[in-house]
Amino acid sequence: MTESEQQATLLLDEWMAAFNARDVDRWAATFNYPSVRLASGRLVIFESAASHRRDLFERLSGTGWDHSAWDHHRALHSSGDKVHFDTRFTRYRADGSTIGTYDSIYIVTRQDGHWGVAGRSSFAP
Repeated sequence: MTESEQQATLLLDEWMAAFNARDVDRWAATFNYPSVRLASGRLVIFESAASHRRDLFERLSGTGWDHSAWDHHRALHSSGDKVHFDTRFTRYRADGSTIGTYDSIYIVTRQDGHWGVAGRSSFAP
C-alpha cells in the first residue's frame, strides 16, 4: 500500500467515524470542496462545509438507521494526491439488523495538504 493509499484509507475511516458520531462539522471536515455525490439519479455538489444538511442524521434515523460500517474500501487507482476506492458499506439498525448494503466509488484527494472526499457515486438512497 502506498503512502497516499494509507492516508486516504485513514481519511475514509475518520469519515465513517464522524458520520456515525452524527457530528456534521467533524464529518464536513473529511471532505475537499467542492465535493460531488451521485446517487438516486441526482448529482449534488457540496460547495463548502456549510452545504451539508444539518438534518441529515435525523432524516436517516427516521428510516431506522443507527450506524453504518465499511464492509470494504479497496484502492483501485492512486497517485501521490488522489486515490479511487471501490467501497461497500452497510447501514444498520440499533439492534444490529441490516437496512441495506451499498456499493460505491469514493474519490479521495489531497488538496493543500488536506486529505478529503472529493467525489462519491453510490447506489445508496
